[in-house]
Amino acid sequence: MFLYILGLVVAFYVYRWFRELKRVPNKSEKYVYITGCDTGFGNLLARHLDKQGFCVIAGCYTEKGEDELKKACSTRLCTVQLDVTDNESIRKATDVIKTLVGGRGLWAVVNNAGVSVPTAPNDWLVIDDFKHMMNVNLNGVIAVTLSVLPLIKKAKGRVVNVASVFGRISMFGGAYCISKYGVEAFNDSLRLNMAPFGVKVLCIEPGFFKTSVTDINLIQNNVQKLWERLPQDVKDDYGSDYFDRVKVTMNDKIGKILDADLMKVVSCMEHAVSAVHPRTRYSPGWDAKFFWLPLSYMPTCIADALLLRDIVKPKCSVL
Repeated sequence: MFLYILGLVVAFYVYRWFRELKRVPNKSEKYVYITGCDTGFGNLLARHLDKQGFCVIAGCYTEKGEDELKKACSTRLCTVQLDVTDNESIRKATDVIKTLVGGRGLWAVVNNAGVSVPTAPNDWLVIDDFKHMMNVNLNGVIAVTLSVLPLIKKAKGRVVNVASVFGRISMFGGAYCISKYGVEAFNDSLRLNMAPFGVKVLCIEPGFFKTSVTDINLIQNNVQKLWERLPQDVKDDYGSDYFDRVKVTMNDKIGKILDADLMKVVSCMEHAVSAVHPRTRYSPGWDAKFFWLPLSYMPTCIADALLLRDIVKPKCSVL
């Protein structure tokens, strides 16, 4: 019986592997719009799809990002300056895209732009700390998607949303996990909504990768600024050495688990864009597959116990 079940499992994965090999034809006629192309996943994906023959429209936040990407890619790639929190910026980018794609429509949009700070215990933050990140990580995804959705429907194309394993389990304060949970919810509702139109909606849920979003120095500087603005009674609750202990933990644990191979994520993004039969969800990174996602399915009491075991505890902790 065990061998029979094992054989079925192996047969399923072999079948899926062969099925997923097939790529869409006529790549040179397909336009792909990517946000957050200045650095990281978006930048690498733009270069990768350009080499594969797609017509890439790269949304960059800075002129420097635009210039560097143009120098590294073919003339097929074009850039648009894009701030996903600015409706006027989104509208201007959409107007450019409409002119480029014409009657063919837009094959894919990849919502990659995102930020990771401010992140800290929730009682360190004020509501404005949440608003900015929500505007980038969630509202920006929705706004960009809606701006080009008619063009996607015309091409019967794809919407690829970059969420995170922290859209499945929330382990730290601030808006990051909240925004990624929101991306997951938007992705699921849009997938069902667009299915009758032949539009595929896919989600990328990376684990810990070494990008500007997970830059330890950036996060530590952000935490220090938040610590310095705290009222004294909150500092007393956490202890005068709390921030120092947080820095040690970040360097010892988070820094060591960051995966520098960004192509693991980019390959998933590319497959979502170019495969005839893409997956509904991708979870690049061994930590995502074998720790974070399994943890998200565990009973809350078990997940909490595992997460609380390694956190930096406040001075007045009762745990």
